[in-house]
Amino acid sequence: MPAQIIQTNNAPFNKVSIDPVTLEVIENALRNARIEMDATLVRTAMSPGIREQGDAFPLIADRTGQMIVGQFGSYIGPFLDGFDGTVEEGDMIMLSDPYSVGGAISHLNDWLVLLPVFKDGRLIAYTSMFGHQSDIGGKVVGSMPIDATSIFEEGVRIPPVKIYSKGVYNADLIKLIMAQTRKPDWCTADLNALIASCRVAARRVVEMCERFGDDIFAAATDELLARNYRAMKQLIASSISEEKVSFEDYICDDGMGYGPYKIRCTMHREGDIVVLDFDGTDPQSQASINFFLNENMLKMFFGIYMIMVFDPQVLFNDGYYDLIRVKIPDGSLLKPKFPAALSGRTHALGRLFDIMGGLLGQKTPEFLNAAGFSSSPHLFYSGYDAKGRWFQLFQIGFGGIPGRPLGDGPDGHSLFPGFTNVPNEFLERYFPLVIERYETVADSGGAGLHRGGNGIIMSYRFLAAGTIAIHDDRWFTMPWGVNGGEPGARARKILEKPDGTRIVVGNKLENLTIEEGDQLHFITWGGGGWGDPLLRDPTLLELELERGLVTVEGATRYGVVLVDGKVDAAATEALREAMRTARGPITSAFNYGPDIETLRANSLAETGLPAPKAPVKLAHFAA
Repeated sequence: MPAQIIQTNNAPFNKVSIDPVTLEVIENALRNARIEMDATLVRTAMSPGIREQGDAFPLIADRTGQMIVGQFGSYIGPFLDGFDGTVEEGDMIMLSDPYSVGGAISHLNDWLVLLPVFKDGRLIAYTSMFGHQSDIGGKVVGSMPIDATSIFEEGVRIPPVKIYSKGVYNADLIKLIMAQTRKPDWCTADLNALIASCRVAARRVVEMCERFGDDIFAAATDELLARNYRAMKQLIASSISEEKVSFEDYICDDGMGYGPYKIRCTMHREGDIVVLDFDGTDPQSQASINFFLNENMLKMFFGIYMIMVFDPQVLFNDGYYDLIRVKIPDGSLLKPKFPAALSGRTHALGRLFDIMGGLLGQKTPEFLNAAGFSSSPHLFYSGYDAKGRWFQLFQIGFGGIPGRPLGDGPDGHSLFPGFTNVPNEFLERYFPLVIERYETVADSGGAGLHRGGNGIIMSYRFLAAGTIAIHDDRWFTMPWGVNGGEPGARARKILEKPDGTRIVVGNKLENLTIEEGDQLHFITWGGGGWGDPLLRDPTLLELELERGLVTVEGATRYGVVLVDGKVDAAATEALREAMRTARGPITSAFNYGPDIETLRANSLAETGLPAPKAPVKLAHFAA
């Protein structure tokens, strides 16, 4: 049964008009409140993932639960429909179980806090924040086991529960939860940071209502949603055809020797409505790479992508969700059945952005992006230092962002633009390691008129024995190029022993034992290129050679000959003419590199790793 909202003041909000100036003031006040949520979080949290990297997502919603500002699709409406309890002033709800909220959060490491905001006994808004916890128990350090075959192996599951009930803190519940984690100090601080962020935003909402009046605030949120609906309706009508287009891409493997796994989406417009149909996506995996994709979350991804590509001035909120219809087959990789493991869902999440680029650009190639969002590389390192103290690190790495219509892809950047790196000084201060190299990998971005972003190499020298785990992708399939651009380079991971012996290790592995003095060379993929590389300004290659972004040999992919760091104009023109003749006209919008069977045949020679075996078609879990 749906949740019961308990209010001491049930007076309805009056319908009032709002002038454009007041609307603008309230809109920017809400934006600032959302920024203040982030600022509060990073100043209060302790874990590197949240404090240093910003792996957390805020939300401010209206009185019905629709997001007005934030970073993830609203789960509040569906949550309230399924929450068998009351929502009252002084309550605060916490949860982490994806299956309890239809995938609105996508693995157990994400702890979510929801605060209903009351004023004068009446519900006026919601604030919410979730953040990735570095450890929540489970079978491995970091709580993201690659080889998990059910969610029960991945740590503590928290269904929707009240951590505050009418203002009273449930200390026993929190004590029980913290007993499950290897890092209760981090998790306690991070939870307090989530709570503080929600309270800060709630205060700002109340202040807006006190300044402008409850009815004006309600009218402002209604209009912001309606304005977003109108803007997205226009974008959809002008950018998406009624003719069906399809695109597919692959997750390289599941970490248990099987892959690649296909994600397929077909898109078309029916009147004003966009239909996104994932029929043809592979069945759920035996391992943890499943992504329980919430429909509203996908609508958020789609909307962000549309807005960033076509009109970045549009305010992103939930107003346009009725314009999108999502179909995801039950039992598939994107809607696995309980109790499928979910902790490694990041690879599928990243691949969705590549797929949306492939879909949206087919009818408007001038807006087509290459591949390269692709994944969110993780490294875990744990053990005991020289003083016998336990340590554990969870760090998110960066790959090459794809070449774009407007320019080169950024080198070594994140799937999510708001993420930042963990400073090397922080790592070396708090963990027994030294960063020997931290630099872009020259030539790893796909060649193009607009170059794909280079991947990075981060070389860790470990000062204490322990274990590491690696979660990454794009080691088997390539980040594809578009409009004549070439694919980006694939990811690699190399363990170097003190005697110089080098061992290629998997991009998805758990519990690899390392000794003091070992080095891990953590190399990420490059983004695909955009446009004909033979049209790139040769003088850019001079600058990129100087900056270490390309090599002399790599410049020849653009038909550019560099001698002593300068362009040899005559040799360049001759080489480009020869390359054009040999290549012929560009006839395809996409350059995927070799097909899957060719990749399988050449995998060991090219990557140092055997090709994954075809995925096991599992019988579906019981519903």
